[in-house]
Amino acid sequence: MLSTAQPAAAAMPPDTKESRFVFKVAIAATMGALAFGYDTGVISGALPFMSTPLAQGGLGLTPVTEGVVTSALVFGAAIGSLMAGTLSDRYGRRTTLMGLALVFLIGVLGTTLAPSVAIMVVMRFVLGIAVGGASSTVPVFIAEMAGPSRRARLVSQNELMIVGGQLIAYILNAALAHFSGSPHVWRYMLAIAAVPAILLGLGMLFVPASPRWLASKNRMKEARAVLEQIRASDKQIELELAEMVKLNKIEHEQTGWTAVLGTPWIRKLLWIGIGLGFVAQFTGVNAFMYFTPIILKSTGLGTNAALTATIGNGVVALIATFIGIWLIGKHGRRPMMITGLGFVIATQAALGAVLLFMPEGIMKSYAALFCILCFLLFMQMLISPVYWLLMSELFPMHLRGVLTGTAVACQWVFNGLVALLFPVAMAQFGSATFFVFAGINVVSLIFVATCLPETKGKSLEALEKFLATELGKPA
Repeated sequence: MLSTAQPAAAAMPPDTKESRFVFKVAIAATMGALAFGYDTGVISGALPFMSTPLAQGGLGLTPVTEGVVTSALVFGAAIGSLMAGTLSDRYGRRTTLMGLALVFLIGVLGTTLAPSVAIMVVMRFVLGIAVGGASSTVPVFIAEMAGPSRRARLVSQNELMIVGGQLIAYILNAALAHFSGSPHVWRYMLAIAAVPAILLGLGMLFVPASPRWLASKNRMKEARAVLEQIRASDKQIELELAEMVKLNKIEHEQTGWTAVLGTPWIRKLLWIGIGLGFVAQFTGVNAFMYFTPIILKSTGLGTNAALTATIGNGVVALIATFIGIWLIGKHGRRPMMITGLGFVIATQAALGAVLLFMPEGIMKSYAALFCILCFLLFMQMLISPVYWLLMSELFPMHLRGVLTGTAVACQWVFNGLVALLFPVAMAQFGSATFFVFAGINVVSLIFVATCLPETKGKSLEALEKFLATELGKPA
């Protein structure tokens, strides 16, 4: 195991049978992230068709009910994150993900067949429970399976699958809108989400439980057996097991919320985690992911053209995530996030200026799309992958599920507030909405610069000791 002083690997360690197995585990687990991405991306294409009257195959959505339908998934995700965090600490990450696969399928079926706005809102909430549960459980599961030198890139694979799912949603939305003449085309868009849910459930049948979770339950023989599958040397296995045993002796003295509320450094970590959720969501990223077609239609673009242009969001996000995965192995978490926020502030202000000052026409549409794509480039390259990586590594082992679940749940609440209020804000305030986002991001930049500790280059056990010392607990 790496010591606290060991730098993060600039290059991936040699390929071995064990590393290939960990990669396969990550692929299976990130089917949850693929479902997460598709379910959050598909709504952007479904909304214009769901807004048509009931007699024409839609649900008759208004700007208010558009926000409610969109945000129902997000608020469900907040509940799902909390529930999954507690369940994954009690029953394990693998078992929790298997259960979430079933919830995904129920939510997909319900939204596909929903006959009314009320039913759609309820089933989007159910689907959100699965999305939120996956968002808090998948990064933790991968981080606990990966070694220190692979953790950043493998956990960042989670973000890659999220944006990959969103890109697939955008492409299929545009294709179905173009080639299908059915008034129920939005139902076909929603039904496709069953595929990654099924793959998640099947994939979890073939992977082991997290060794760190097994160790937290004092199931050391099983933890050793899993480590033998995913670590290349006996020395590394023995060192990791020794660290787990040592931490268990300390951590089992206090568990649950008693440990959180009674331990100052853990309490600080939780507040940092919640603050990072605010930072990630109040960039306004999901306003673009959910509502880009509506933004572009406001510049005069037609529905089908707006849906096609939205594919650019997914392409740029995917390319940016690949670059971010490469950067994250070379640079610290803090400088990446600080740099990303600087560019986000500039692109938000530029978009507001384009929408406010440029005359209506195709050039305004192109300029707005260019600003959105630049925003997404820096957001998905420098902020999003760092956020999900931090959620997988900040919190101590015995509370990792519940604290990650709580922090990610708050992130989903912030996401929901953006999704709920953005259509109304655009209708009331227009382009001024983006200047507000830019101002909020200035505050976020100050928070990251002053409060976020650097976590690069340490094993999870060594990082826990470092953070305890850094945030005020005696060594």
